[in-house]
Amino acid sequence: MAARARSAGVWRVLRNAVALVLVCGLSLQLFWLGRIALMAGVDPQSTAFERSEMWRLLTEKHQIAWAQQWVDGDRIAEPMKRAVIASEDSGFVDHHGIEWDALEQAWSRNQRALSKATPRRPPKLVGGSTITQQLSKNLFLSGERTMPRKAQEFVLTLALEAMLSKQRILELYLNHVELGEGLFGVEAAARHYFHRSASQLDAASAARLAVLLPAPKRLERQMGSVLVTGRAASVLARMPSVALP
Repeated sequence: MAARARSAGVWRVLRNAVALVLVCGLSLQLFWLGRIALMAGVDPQSTAFERSEMWRLLTEKHQIAWAQQWVDGDRIAEPMKRAVIASEDSGFVDHHGIEWDALEQAWSRNQRALSKATPRRPPKLVGGSTITQQLSKNLFLSGERTMPRKAQEFVLTLALEAMLSKQRILELYLNHVELGEGLFGVEAAARHYFHRSASQLDAASAARLAVLLPAPKRLERQMGSVLVTGRAASVLARMPSVALP
């Protein structure tokens, strides 16, 4: 009887623990959904990624060199919007947040890269994330690459697409995207690199900014390099065919 009672007690504790985890998880989802709904009309002051970068700069460099300035979407030049979509997510206006084909292709390429990797030649991994996925990750999540975090990213991505317009998603993305160390948003980037506002960016300048997005901390020192120039020319050629939301 005593053993049976102890066993029942253990199962009761486990059941309560699981229930508590589920309630906490559901509460977190509802909290994030509420924040997304609020973003339809309220501009977020910061993102999870920005806050983690502030902490990194403070702990590693003991200072926070930071530039960011919000601008409404109608004050961002059309070429900048075209350049980012052409560079990062050409199907932005058509998909519902996730491009499954692009994810499958990225997975296959990464598996091939991992199979050929050596200690001296680490694999060069690629992503298949849409603009909405990148926004959901930057707004709410950490940078770790795990299956639970990726699953959470999918949930938040679908919520963003369901609750916000494509115009609003792009506006949020362009105001919080990283374009250099401590440099966030296209307004701050336009002033930093070209000494003009985001509303004054021409197609060539916009294309150069867009090609920084995969690795802004590495490429920010190469704005005049052959690498950036070549990639910008490719983006520039694709921009006229891009559909805007």
